[in-house]
Amino acid sequence: MKYETAEELGLRDRIAERGWGEMTTHEVGTIGGHMVRKMIQFAEDHMPEGGGPDGD
Repeated sequence: MKYETAEELGLRDRIAERGWGEMTTHEVGTIGGHMVRKMIQFAEDHMPEGGGPDGD
């Protein structure tokens, strides 16, 4: 998922050139933030109508 997100953000070439260890905290944080948003969206899309485990 992180490579897919990096690709979407146009950072995959930088990762290929420099490796993950040389990425800035901003770049890695951007990738992580987008991954979290994608996971939240996935969970919301697959959640029952009530929104919670007991249908609240």
